[in-house]
Amino acid sequence: MSAVTISAITFAFVFGGALLGTILRAAQLVAVAINERPDVAVAHGSRAQTLATLVTGIPRISIFDYEFASVMGFLHPDWAFVPQVFPPSVKIDAKKEVLRYPGIKEDVYVGRLEPDSSIKDRLGLQDSSLIVTVRPPADEAHYHNPEAETLLNAALNLLTSKHDVSVVLLPRNERQEAALRKRWSEWIDKRRIVIPNQAVDGLNLICFSDLVISGGGTMNREAAALGVPVYSIFRGPMGAVDKHLVETGRLKILASEEDVRTKIVLERRPGIFRSADTRSAALDRIVEGIICIAETQALPGNSGELVYRPSAIREGIKGGGI
Repeated sequence: MSAVTISAITFAFVFGGALLGTILRAAQLVAVAINERPDVAVAHGSRAQTLATLVTGIPRISIFDYEFASVMGFLHPDWAFVPQVFPPSVKIDAKKEVLRYPGIKEDVYVGRLEPDSSIKDRLGLQDSSLIVTVRPPADEAHYHNPEAETLLNAALNLLTSKHDVSVVLLPRNERQEAALRKRWSEWIDKRRIVIPNQAVDGLNLICFSDLVISGGGTMNREAAALGVPVYSIFRGPMGAVDKHLVETGRLKILASEEDVRTKIVLERRPGIFRSADTRSAALDRIVEGIICIAETQALPGNSGELVYRPSAIREGIKGGGI
């Protein structure tokens, strides 16, 4: 059997499993929706919720920050929330309204982080070590580029060549973990690479890392929001948010093995993140927008039917409330 055939079978198996999981989660959400009867559904890139709202007819708010992700794109949401940094050239399909929020989605929750240094003890990390958190690329995503795996290997080769570096490697699933454990078994046995045995608070781990190398958008942006040096090995189409972070110096792109060798700066980061304010403009704008939409959905019209009043949304935007 050829490598191409094996790859095709592997993709079909993985994709089929993911599709089945999405359908099962959608069925669970349908049951909840029938019981709770919500006025509006809100999610950040949930395919399962998209299917559930299609079945139940519940109005849907879709929040997303990567314009190249396919989240059942042919089923347009009623409303879409996107970052203000999305340029006008990005086409956003929404049945009723597109609302924009300032900053990045990670700003919504990063300010609430309460740093807990015990994570270092739980992972067996030494205070004398320079800590690097590494997130592999999403190799099952439709936008995955195999170049990212080459960059991951180059980065791990670089990091394991430094005696004072400890790597915390965060696989995305059991299949990826098994492959990584097999390839990097020598360094895992030496505790130079640590793969957690259970789920960890990723945001807290980033907070105590000296730098982050990641093929995942959310972890990259969390590090940027925390002010932690972060290098992206993501090789899919670059989204508007990442372009903004690169332009403002908060994210560095590794596009080649040479970049891995020359661009990564291995040095200790002084201090850790301390938030002076748990509020964020992004959170306020999104919450106010959801409330405004939900209230318009709950207002009965003259006929007793629920009606949508887009003028209320637009007035909120103009007044700075949304």
